[in-house]
Amino acid sequence: MSIHSWAGALALAGCAVLAQPAAAHHSFAMFDNSRSITLHGKVTKFQWTNPHGYLEIDAEQGKGKIKHFVLEMTSPNMMSRGGWTSRTIKTGDVVTAVVSPLRDGKPGGLLLQVTLPSGKVMLPGVPNAARYKITS
Repeated sequence: MSIHSWAGALALAGCAVLAQPAAAHHSFAMFDNSRSITLHGKVTKFQWTNPHGYLEIDAEQGKGKIKHFVLEMTSPNMMSRGGWTSRTIKTGDVVTAVVSPLRDGKPGGLLLQVTLPSGKVMLPGVPNAARYKITS
């Protein structure tokens, strides 16, 4: 194999390695970072998964109505730096969550903070959190 072939193969391999992480991540543009909503309800699922954790809540909507929300979080690595573990939230916990809602109006959003049953407030380590407004 000539030096040019090796250089081309190496360059192609480098591009493939660099493109992989970019393809695996998505934008936060789906969330309305100009406002927030507060949800209060029972945790139905807490996923400590890569690349993002998820929190699912059956939130009270008034007059006995409940709506299921799926909330995106950051990576477990970033959350663990803020004191989170895979057991911080358990199914059945009643929590209050502050969320940047989805722009399309569907019941979901980006978790900005959660108040645990103990009263402890946890922040999920959202990248560029300062741009998200907690307006409750």
